[in-house]
Amino acid sequence: MSFCDELARSLETNRVTRRQALWLLGAGALGGGALSLQGCAASPVTGKQILVGMSEGQERAIDAQASPHQFSQDLGAVQDGALNAYVAGLGRGLHQRSHRPAMPYSYRVLNANYVNAYTFPGGAMGVTRGIVTELNDEAELAALLGHEIGHVNARHAAQRQGQTLLAQAAMAGVNIAAKDAQWGALAGLGSQIGASALLSSYSRDNEREADALGQEYMVRAGYPATGMTALHQMLVNEEKSKPSLLQTMFASHPMSVERRDTARMLAATRYAASAGANPGRERFMDNTAGLRKLKPTIDACKNGESAMTRKDLAGAERQFQAALGHTPQDYAANVRMAQCQQARGDNRQALQYANAARRIYPQEAQAHKLTGVLALSERDPGAAYAALEQFDRLLPGDPGVTFLLGVSAEGLGQRTVAARQYYKYLQMTQQGEAAQFSYTRLKSWGMVR
Repeated sequence: MSFCDELARSLETNRVTRRQALWLLGAGALGGGALSLQGCAASPVTGKQILVGMSEGQERAIDAQASPHQFSQDLGAVQDGALNAYVAGLGRGLHQRSHRPAMPYSYRVLNANYVNAYTFPGGAMGVTRGIVTELNDEAELAALLGHEIGHVNARHAAQRQGQTLLAQAAMAGVNIAAKDAQWGALAGLGSQIGASALLSSYSRDNEREADALGQEYMVRAGYPATGMTALHQMLVNEEKSKPSLLQTMFASHPMSVERRDTARMLAATRYAASAGANPGRERFMDNTAGLRKLKPTIDACKNGESAMTRKDLAGAERQFQAALGHTPQDYAANVRMAQCQQARGDNRQALQYANAARRIYPQEAQAHKLTGVLALSERDPGAAYAALEQFDRLLPGDPGVTFLLGVSAEGLGQRTVAARQYYKYLQMTQQGEAAQFSYTRLKSWGMVR
């Protein structure tokens, strides 16, 4: 029985447990927060009551606010409109057959080289080019998208937030009710657990449910259920041969042979009738041909990024150089080489690659930010301000860029502009050295007390 069901029954019988009482107490204390505890809601999938920490409106708002920044961190959508339209069309055929067809789903293939796919609570989805080039047919891609749609439909992000806020609310109740030091110590421990839960990945149960839903949706859309088995088999094989290249995906999507075997069993039993369905290999090959030509570039970038995490900068430089040898105009390879040169301390060389990336893909923000940081390091505040301002036009709301705009303006002797940026930064955050620097500057200029 779920917590919501237990609470409802207890309220009906007027026999509320200590845990439930603390939750009610804490929920009242937390109710004024920006992300208030929403409480119990009917699951769109099962109809049963689930504990959620955000409303559907908040799920949509998080998409609108956070997803553009994350997609840009992954170097933006690939510059292949036909490929993005193909993936979006495939996704649309799946989510229209899901339990929440009205959510604002969107789809794009990202320039990121690592193997992963992810979605925000409202359905904004990113699939990395690093995983698309490992797939064999449309059925495997449908399995991947269906799995992510499954997370949205089961409201897994909202449930994770609900579980976290449940822990926080219980601790708030403890703080209100506690009378001795022992309870105070437990409250501190509980707060730590709550913070960890907020940052944790999907649980294995979440992954199993998303697998089941994804397999159901892909079969509804006319694909063979074996596509989910093949997707899992590819990931299992990749994990065995190149574990370091899949760390990010497994951090957010715990993988196991058991999940593959479950998909195989369902394909052979519940979805046996789908066995003769067309996996869409020709369509997939036709629509991904341009991206698959970049596989040597993508693989070299993957290896370079892995070397960077090991602090093997010389090895990373060789890999990124190989990537650029395959595709000189590849945006991701130029950005990664710029970052590698920055890590090696060669800011001038890094600037050349960062500026090349800006010319290749001017609509994507990250190269502008990198150029601004490098220009500041080279004591060129004018170039820094121009690049950072371009980033801010493309992707407003980044606190770090706001602070750096203040630093650049100050370097140009434009105190009024700098003060405006520092003040704006302090409105975003008041923690850390940058906030202290901003406040000190404003105070020394007589603009704050």
